[in-house]
Amino acid sequence: MAERQYPSRRPATTTGSFLQKLREHAPNSTQLVGLATLVISGGILLLLTGLTLTATVLGLIFFAPLILISSPIWVPVGTLIFITIAGSLSFLGFGVAVVASVSWLYRYFRGFHPPGADRVDYARTRIADTAGQVKDYAREYGGYLHSRVKDAAPSA
Repeated sequence: MAERQYPSRRPATTTGSFLQKLREHAPNSTQLVGLATLVISGGILLLLTGLTLTATVLGLIFFAPLILISSPIWVPVGTLIFITIAGSLSFLGFGVAVVASVSWLYRYFRGFHPPGADRVDYARTRIADTAGQVKDYAREYGGYLHSRVKDAAPSA
């Protein structure tokens, strides 16, 4: 069996080669500014998160008795406010939908070809074709059933 030979690694004994490798892999000034910006903004956001959490906990501690005492007032008021806001938003949403659909119908009937008009035309022709086929089918088989009834009950 042949022995494997591994390439020999020379240990870096001189400090010059170490400094040269360090300079090759050193970040440039743009990368350093980006890293500094990331560290500073991350620290600021972490500080603000801690302050917000602390203020929330202290607020709950100090205002918990007031909240408990006045909760019979706040629950119905909150429910009323929620229902009012939800009703207003749904009313406005339905109003926007109606205005959009009326505008689309106006443009469609005026012949301006709004988006989706080709699909509406295709559906209209399909419905008309299907209705005609059902009508022909009813005539064909309606006469067949009428004649079969006369065969079963000649006096009818």
